[in-house]
Amino acid sequence: MKVTTKILAVAALSLATVSGAAVAQAVNVAAGATVYGSDGNPVGTIDKVDAGVASLNTGTHVVSLPLDKFGKGAKGPTITVTKAQLDQLAEQAVAQAAAKLEAALVAGAAVLDNNGAALGTIDKIDGDNIVLKTAAGSVTMTRKYFALAPSGGLMALVTKDQVEQSLKTSGAAAAQS
Repeated sequence: MKVTTKILAVAALSLATVSGAAVAQAVNVAAGATVYGSDGNPVGTIDKVDAGVASLNTGTHVVSLPLDKFGKGAKGPTITVTKAQLDQLAEQAVAQAAAKLEAALVAGAAVLDNNGAALGTIDKIDGDNIVLKTAAGSVTMTRKYFALAPSGGLMALVTKDQVEQSLKTSGAAAAQS
């Protein structure tokens, strides 16, 4: 079973950057291209390239890498780590992100919606259920609906409008029963 995880691996590969000469060469990093590692073996395939970042699919993870992290090899684009090393770096990044998220999920923590608007605060945590107190009322969501915001704060993966609509719908259903 393939597990896909999207991470930004700039920090992971900063220790293993492509040499200046390799970066200076024209590298054809395009969707569908096979990328090779430092051992000459395939690391994965480019899913897409957007805004100077390539999404490299290793079959286990989808890792976002800036185009300047690719070199030009005889068979195609290269990076300076093997598939096993890149997957290990991705696993470490996923574990670190999960630990940071877990540390942020505490009662009283402010939560933004996925548009960056203030949504509410965490009222209580009961296992995977998190009760979020909003201006429109309290709503319970599971942990999977929370992430770290780009600003470093806590973010719900829903909009304020979605939460308010859910509260209206559940309130109307409760009133009818």
